[in-house]
Amino acid sequence: MNFLTLDLNLLRVFDAVMIEQNLTRAADKLAMTQPAVSNALKRLRHSLNDELLIRTAYGVKPTPRAEALWPTIRQALSSLESAIAPGVFDVSQAQLTFRMAMADATAALWMPTLVRSIQNDAPGINVRMMPLTTREPRPMLLHGDIDIAVGFFPGVVAQLSGSQTAGNSAIRHERLYSGHYVCVMRQNHPLAGKTLTVDDYCGANHLLVSFSGRAHGLIDETLSKMGRERRILLTINQFFTAGRVVANSDLLTVLPRHLISATGMTDALIWTELPFETPAVHIDMLWHERDARNPAHQWLRNNLITMTHSNLIPELQQDKPE
Repeated sequence: MNFLTLDLNLLRVFDAVMIEQNLTRAADKLAMTQPAVSNALKRLRHSLNDELLIRTAYGVKPTPRAEALWPTIRQALSSLESAIAPGVFDVSQAQLTFRMAMADATAALWMPTLVRSIQNDAPGINVRMMPLTTREPRPMLLHGDIDIAVGFFPGVVAQLSGSQTAGNSAIRHERLYSGHYVCVMRQNHPLAGKTLTVDDYCGANHLLVSFSGRAHGLIDETLSKMGRERRILLTINQFFTAGRVVANSDLLTVLPRHLISATGMTDALIWTELPFETPAVHIDMLWHERDARNPAHQWLRNNLITMTHSNLIPELQQDKPE
């Protein structure tokens, strides 16, 4: 390929199709016909000697070459757009929709404050909450299914922060908050009021909040290193349901301290410190590089940061580790 003869307009088409993962939606976004988009992709395939995008029953699927090229192309197009037409973002006049993914308890804490901010400052902005059923939200971000994910993603953040990955991934991240785990049980539980021991803890039956349904989590990894284990009688994929079950049974569960109120069962539950050290609970927001310089997306990220650090969510102040 001779770069000097490459039609750079083809890169705009490629970028739109990568974002939408669908030729029809990309054509609408570009104000082009679908045949024109298909023809542009055909020319780019020929220039780069790669299929780039393969048709599927649900749209198109990028090849590994396309996935590797897109972050660089997206960043270059974004930089050009900012330089040529920087514009001024007026949130009070913005008409747009954000698609966000959070666990139910995380949304219960952050969304009321965000909604108040939108009603006061950005009446034209809408939010659509998408189901978060995994600790791996990157595919949803890469495919453009969501604009931002907020939650506890320890494996993902560790990879993104690794020396071999940092700077090479299309996914960006920033820490919002760090808290800690506690043991939660019902009022009048047989272990209530006692100093919890490892034997007490391992001798009880447990509920685990698990998005995958897998009966093994960070607590089980910690116990395994101690040569101990617990019986997980039930796995649940929602914090609200977990609170209801624990409040009406003798099961123990482990929750981030700041999420107990989000179960809606605060009056029926008590918590105590765990009898062993556990990793911190880090709440991070993840987004795609294509949105890094988008002023609307920047407004959303800054809003989440401000909400977290300005005492607007009281539960976060209670759970700060000493």
